[in-house]
Amino acid sequence: MVDAAHIETDLDPTALNLSESDILGRLKEIAGQIDADYEGKDLLLVGVLKGAVMVMADLSRSLNRHVEIDWMAVSSYAGTKSSGVVRILKDLDTDLEGRHVLIVEDIIDTGLTLSWLVKNLKSRGPASVEIATLLRKPDALEMAVDVKYVGFDIPNAFVVGYGLDFNEKYRNLRSIGTLAEHTYS
Repeated sequence: MVDAAHIETDLDPTALNLSESDILGRLKEIAGQIDADYEGKDLLLVGVLKGAVMVMADLSRSLNRHVEIDWMAVSSYAGTKSSGVVRILKDLDTDLEGRHVLIVEDIIDTGLTLSWLVKNLKSRGPASVEIATLLRKPDALEMAVDVKYVGFDIPNAFVVGYGLDFNEKYRNLRSIGTLAEHTYS
């Protein structure tokens, strides 16, 4: 059982806090844009595991259209920092040839992993590849990444919850908050 009081002390109360209501409301707005942009087109959502599970679930349920879903797992993190070295842990099961692909991410930090992922997917012959992310850290970007749908731009701090983790913990929080420095220093 998770001790909720203990989790609260792990978050910085003076920093970023996005409630479940904030998140779901913004995802519904993004879903409306996606519905309009892809009207009449078959759409494949590609979720990036593990962090994007919550975003993918709530975004896909907010869409008013049929979509296919597939998953890819890539890793470039070491602790709380992106290493920039990308490894495929699980590849897609779907052929992308001629497909409209929308990558669904939880967070864009340095942009290095996502830049690599976009190049990799474009090499597979899709009709289009676009990106939707719940969170983006503009101050942390090291590589320009063209993101079509952004939920929230946030400060360059380590955040957890709603699929985002620290050492595989905090993913199940319904909100997003900044991890207090004492938990990882």
